[in-house]
Amino acid sequence: MLRVLPQGIDRLIPMSSSAPPPLPPSDDRPPYPGHDLGLPESGPRSIGRFGRRLIALVIDWGIAVLVSVLFFHYNSLATLGVFALMQMLFIITLGGSLGHIACRMRVVPLPTGYIGVWRPIVRTILLCLVIPAVIYDRDQRGLHDRAVGAVLVRI
Repeated sequence: MLRVLPQGIDRLIPMSSSAPPPLPPSDDRPPYPGHDLGLPESGPRSIGRFGRRLIALVIDWGIAVLVSVLFFHYNSLATLGVFALMQMLFIITLGGSLGHIACRMRVVPLPTGYIGVWRPIVRTILLCLVIPAVIYDRDQRGLHDRAVGAVLVRI
């Protein structure tokens, strides 16, 4: 499309679309989640994938709901509180929640070592906010794990 300049100049300027040009395909994706972290593709210490994490979450939430029904008349805040307390307590003591352990996963700090006390507390607070848990990077680590320098791995 061509447009005539308003100052009476007979020069024509080609107009372009307002949309930016498409980006070229990127080959900077790692071959598998955890590659950039130095973790194996599969087996022990590989990244805990979405399916296992989802099953672990369902197990943990189910236990929290059961405790809430039995002791708190299924109060939603009590359910969230029980879930948070279980996450903190079991990650600090066992390295993973009951759901994580049932799905053969652990929360470990990067690069290695003991998870400590502050990481599970901060991680759980962010997990309970939900949004950081559903935003994840190319290594399939949620923002709640990135924030504390942890990763959920298979055992």
